[in-house]
Amino acid sequence: MCLKEVFSCIYCRYRKNAYLFIYYLIQFCGHSWIFTNMTVRFFSFGKDSMVDTFYAIGLVMQLCQSISLLELLHIYVGIESNHLLPRILQLTERIIVLFMVITSQEEVQEKYVVCVLFIFWNLLDMVRYTYSMLSVIGISYAVLTWFSQTLWMPIYPLCVLAEAFTIYQSLPYFESFGTYSTKLPFDLSFYFPYVLKIYLMMLFVGKWLFCSVFAFFLCFLVCAAIYLGINRKVCKRARDDRGYLE
Repeated sequence: MCLKEVFSCIYCRYRKNAYLFIYYLIQFCGHSWIFTNMTVRFFSFGKDSMVDTFYAIGLVMQLCQSISLLELLHIYVGIESNHLLPRILQLTERIIVLFMVITSQEEVQEKYVVCVLFIFWNLLDMVRYTYSMLSVIGISYAVLTWFSQTLWMPIYPLCVLAEAFTIYQSLPYFESFGTYSTKLPFDLSFYFPYVLKIYLMMLFVGKWLFCSVFAFFLCFLVCAAIYLGINRKVCKRARDDRGYLE
């Protein structure tokens, strides 16, 4: 490889890392602003701040979630090493809940569950984008790495529950106002609440599968720890017996 090609590869890698760093920084700033705004407003106004959470930070949340669609392009072209299918499912889940459920129904925007859901989303995204942003420039902290790899385990099921409860609370309004529902000229119509109910079933099935896998993994770790502990005690006793005989 000639010197020109080496410098070209280094330059391309530098541009890719610079672009990813700027993208992660923008996302981190957006989600940090949302989380800080919600926290300050809660300590200033109490429960009253939860009612108008969407009016205060909804636009920035929509902007951050819209920009996050670029991550699908990042994975597809190979500048990010994440898996495409899980990211598609996660983004689709958020787009449906945020844009189709919360944004379209003003009555849902005033529910407490919207504030709780936004807190969970921003907790996950702040840690994830901080870790990704620092990883691009070669900085790694053990605590941050641990948070980025383990925080989603307790938070993600809570996110699913909050999303499901948000959809459940929105069903009466979709049924009353007929939002997204379409009557066709023949004996067939598109009734959006049915779509949401099917989506709710899929959410709970996915959560059940996740909890089953997580429980199996936890049992495996516990059994492995018990086995290693027993094996260590047996080895120690064998060494003590050997020393006594000698």
